[in-house]
Amino acid sequence: MGKPKAEPRASWVDEETFDAKKKRASLILRRLEKQYPDTRTALNYTTPFELLVATVLSAQSTDKMVNIITEKLFQKYRSPEDYLKAKPGELEQDIKASGFFNQKAKSIRGLSQKLVEDFGGEVPGTMEELLTLPGVARKTANVVLGNAFGKNFGIAVDTHVHRLSWRFGFSDHDDPNKVEQDLMKLFSRAKWFKVSHLLIDHGRNVCFARNPNCADCVVNELCPAARVPAVRKRAKPSPSA
Repeated sequence: MGKPKAEPRASWVDEETFDAKKKRASLILRRLEKQYPDTRTALNYTTPFELLVATVLSAQSTDKMVNIITEKLFQKYRSPEDYLKAKPGELEQDIKASGFFNQKAKSIRGLSQKLVEDFGGEVPGTMEELLTLPGVARKTANVVLGNAFGKNFGIAVDTHVHRLSWRFGFSDHDDPNKVEQDLMKLFSRAKWFKVSHLLIDHGRNVCFARNPNCADCVVNELCPAARVPAVRKRAKPSPSA
């Protein structure tokens, strides 16, 4: 998950003080909150365990594809025990369309076993406990904690969050964990849950990996990586004008 080093960025971002960056980050967040008032995870789930499995499946896949897979998967497998009872190769076939299905099946079986043995089959609600589950790193743990439990332990950093963090000048790191730490310093803990979803929404709708739509971006003039001047709609003249 490398940052887009080849992309140009305005030189002023390298001279920006932390306080100035924090103020700019706050402005960006407020505009994105207004732009995406109903931001939430795109993954479909009804329980913390379903969200955990869906998040594991989402790696190197799209939420749209994962939702197609889990529509049938969650009817067939309703508990960690159900995944453990699956015949060899059966789970792999059920999740094949998500990509990297062998590793994902191994992770799902591993975390299911851990949940049964150590947590009574229930998904734990702390970062420390979630990180003991096979195949679960901070990104997955943050998604589950924020969405299923409403807890702000950190900020989930996926490819969209990483890309926008670099473009906005919020972080220059390649390591997602270091990007997360930079973001956590810029935003209040109460906003951590929203930061990830807002950056993901903006990355999917405007700030594309290739050919970002900078002209229609609501934070264009606040972004050091903006490629074109912002286009603002002019107010219509009054009838008497």
